[in-house]
Amino acid sequence: MTTLTVNSHQPVEMIEITSEIRNIIRSAGVTAGIAVICTPHTTAAITINEKADPDVARDMTMAINKIVPFEDHYRHLEGNSAAHLKSSLFGASETVIVDHNDLVLGTWQGLYFCEFDGPRQRQVHVQVIGT
Repeated sequence: MTTLTVNSHQPVEMIEITSEIRNIIRSAGVTAGIAVICTPHTTAAITINEKADPDVARDMTMAINKIVPFEDHYRHLEGNSAAHLKSSLFGASETVIVDHNDLVLGTWQGLYFCEFDGPRQRQVHVQVIGT
């Protein structure tokens, strides 16, 4: 397993991590298999979406903040219930096929670390399995 450190700068932010994950896969030397990308935080997530147009990530953060507002009479004492809800909606991990020592993603797809309780320093774990 390899751990990647991600620094967020906003309360809600999508940070593209595709190139970092590709570097980890190449270092692992796995030509065929899978990569599991997971964050161990309950107020963050991992997702796949379009990487070509940065407006997509901006639109997603805007929409998720409308769907799950920061304040809505939540009872969690820490005050970050919205972040926990957003994390559960997106999910803590993605599994991606590895072929020819690279991620199998569509032309426009990229991997994102989703921060919902920032700014913080976070971890992303990557486990590459294969031959």
